[in-house]
Amino acid sequence: MKTGEVIREFVAKDGRRVILRTLKWEDLDDLLDFINSLVEEGANILRTEKASRDEEIEWLSNVFKRLEKGEIFCVAAEVDGHLVANSEIVRGTGYSRHVGFIGIAIKKGFRSIGIGTAMMKTLEEYARKMGLNVLTLSVFANNQPAINLYRKIGFVETGRIPKRFFKDGVYIDEIIMTKVLE
Repeated sequence: MKTGEVIREFVAKDGRRVILRTLKWEDLDDLLDFINSLVEEGANILRTEKASRDEEIEWLSNVFKRLEKGEIFCVAAEVDGHLVANSEIVRGTGYSRHVGFIGIAIKKGFRSIGIGTAMMKTLEEYARKMGLNVLTLSVFANNQPAINLYRKIGFVETGRIPKRFFKDGVYIDEIIMTKVLE
């Protein structure tokens, strides 16, 4: 797919128009704002430090290289001209080339309005086009809204790493969830 290519558009539960599309270089500043807003919020993501513009340039450059090789597929959500969510499927390597590893994050103020569901369904559709047979993801055990979303679209818990994360003075398990594509 081309950079910035629109995949689909829909109206979110709150009435806002959402565009799901591939990433483009012009997203750089929005992506930087996006990741840093998640860090500021203390969202359940792996990153704990804000990203610099140079780090984000390097990350986005790497994403485009991996897209060209078919190793990754990304879906971003845009509302009112700004990126508010990002997701990806990373193809496994070697004996795991049939497995896609999913990551998804949505900016505060844009959750629970249908963006996550639409993005996950789009990722699954593209996983099939990539020839993937298994999708897997991990989620903080205290992120019940995300867990509910994943279950709703057919993911099941297939593993758990106790006390995988230590956040705000509390240990949190990591849940591994999987969906086998028929």
